Amino acid sequence: MSLKLIIGAFPEGGPIPRLFTCEGADVSPAIEWQGAPETTRSYALILEDPDAPSGTFTHWLLWDIPRSTTAIAQGFKAGSLGESGTNDFGKIGYGGPCPPPGRGAHRYFFRLYALDEPALKLQRGAKRMQFNRAIEGHVLAEGSYMGRFERR
Repeated sequence: MSLKLIIGAFPEGGPIPRLFTCEGADVSPAIEWQGAPETTRSYALILEDPDAPSGTFTHWLLWDIPRSTTAIAQGFKAGSLGESGTNDFGKIGYGGPCPPPGRGAHRYFFRLYALDEPALKLQRGAKRMQFNRAIEGHVLAEGSYMGRFERR
């Protein structure tokens, strides 16, 4: 089953506005979703760049988003909803697109997972590998939305 993600700030596959990147205010865009299975008990979200020179780079980890939630407001702050993990910048919360200058556009995937667990039992600040292990076997549905960003 698939979740439908909606990010009104840019079209699917389109350019991510600077506001949401390291060259702007570095705030998260507003995200909405629909189509979750009835058995969903919570959600988890990740933002990743598979085009990073060192391999997939994690920009945002968020889990234990309540079942009743269907949107995250622009400018998300860690601690305001669910539980936040440590991104590959070494910070808790959102870290916007920031590819190396002059290397072309990178793709950024926002991935939302509907889970059959109300809580993942992860500590605040957990990293990607722990996140991956925690959701394994608990994903009921997934949705993704991709944007591109290039630093010149």
